[in-house]
Amino acid sequence: MNKSDIARIRLFNQQIAATKFTRPEEIVKRFGAMQAQDYPSAKWAIGLRIPDSTEEAVEQALETGKILRTHLMRPTWHFVAAEDIRWLLALSAPQLRSTSKATFSSFGLDAETCRRANDLIAKALEGGKHLTRAEIMSELKNSGIDSDNYRASYLMFSAEIDAVVCSGIKRGRQQTYALLDERAPRAESLSRDEAVAELTLRYFTSHAPATLRDFVWWSGLPAADARKGLEMNKSNLTSEEIEGQTYFLPNDVLIPQNAAEALYLLPAFDEFMVAYKDRTASLNAEQTKEAITGNGIFKPIIVVGGKIAGVWKRSFKNDSVVIEKVLFGELNESQNADFQSKAREYALFEGKNVQFL
Repeated sequence: MNKSDIARIRLFNQQIAATKFTRPEEIVKRFGAMQAQDYPSAKWAIGLRIPDSTEEAVEQALETGKILRTHLMRPTWHFVAAEDIRWLLALSAPQLRSTSKATFSSFGLDAETCRRANDLIAKALEGGKHLTRAEIMSELKNSGIDSDNYRASYLMFSAEIDAVVCSGIKRGRQQTYALLDERAPRAESLSRDEAVAELTLRYFTSHAPATLRDFVWWSGLPAADARKGLEMNKSNLTSEEIEGQTYFLPNDVLIPQNAAEALYLLPAFDEFMVAYKDRTASLNAEQTKEAITGNGIFKPIIVVGGKIAGVWKRSFKNDSVVIEKVLFGELNESQNADFQSKAREYALFEGKNVQFL
């Protein structure tokens, strides 16, 4: 294996080039967690990995609670399978509490205030209620807890990592929160070692080839825990040295031979790009600023044979989605045809016609 193989193998392990899965929750479960701070993009990240998927099908999995959205790991918003949410929160929470302690303190949010807020939030949501953040903050304000000046975000973050709330049913375009106990009553619990081992296996199964440094970045785990996870999975994973770095991958991985020219339209913050500390297998250093902004925004990308060939934009106009591409180089005739085909797939996912700029 050489470095040019890395991106091509990732296309397969990430279920982009081929997949056996048919349901949105199956894709999310394979990944363990999928970054979801940009909600529409995150739905396409699932949809592109399922043949003939629709936005409605992904939204239905979210509405019914098969997939939940919460803050985890680095932290940022993630999609997780409902049965995985408790052990993922339990694994992430200690690190998140530690790294956010100073921020909470700067907003006057001590442990007692957060505990009291959690109790009030739980009471407001009990009985299957799904409330917007504004509605929850109104309840807290009525009970004497100030939610101004960014405190609302951190109060809800605290309730998330304390396993009190998770995503609820959308109300029009507004996101809501619901009680985790009511949304995922049968979510699995694991010991910390079991959780570390499981998350390690999920990551390297779905993202390989990847390095220990990549996994630490993605998971937010201390390096010692990440190394322990690799040790606990030594019978499931193999390693290979490529240009001075150690990459880990499943024992049964195959190097694809027929994906050199395949083109894909991936959304903003897709796991194919965001899940690695070192992105040079797919992204040339001189083009980094074209694909990732200085403040950490990952743009929608055009991928050809595992390499980033440009970025794309979309806008909605009546019953159509308008697609525009910004290339780093040139596409050949076949690749241009593939681009149009993939754009149509995205438009069908959204239930729209397609127009090109």
